[in-house]
Amino acid sequence: MMPHVFVYGTLRRSGRNDIARYRPQPVCVGEASIAGTLYDLGAYPGVVLGGSGRVKGEVYVVEPAVEAALDVLEEVADDDSGEYIKRRVRVGVGGEQVDCLVYEIHPSRIAGRQVIGSGDWIAHAALQSGSPFSPPKD
Repeated sequence: MMPHVFVYGTLRRSGRNDIARYRPQPVCVGEASIAGTLYDLGAYPGVVLGGSGRVKGEVYVVEPAVEAALDVLEEVADDDSGEYIKRRVRVGVGGEQVDCLVYEIHPSRIAGRQVIGSGDWIAHAALQSGSPFSPPKD
């Protein structure tokens, strides 16, 4: 069975790293939200899972090759010392519960960073830049 992934930042539809650009092309299952706190890291966001906040995103079915490419993009390390840590979260989408991969920001990266209260990176980035697209990642 191919993995599902929950994307909440630049990988979302219309984001700078729109997941639809990957091949084989991911299949969109639908929009969803997860429990977490979204942080503005400048050119992209990071989520810390859990808590009472909600983070808006989309769920996709991806091929293993796309998962591997996302691991590189998110700088995942085998020892969890990378920029993001790959987690599994149960997500409600389309009336079903599915296990999804979620890239959680490493806790060391959020010190002094602004919380995005809306939990919506695309809307937040549009307000910051005056554009519907996310600013480029450094």
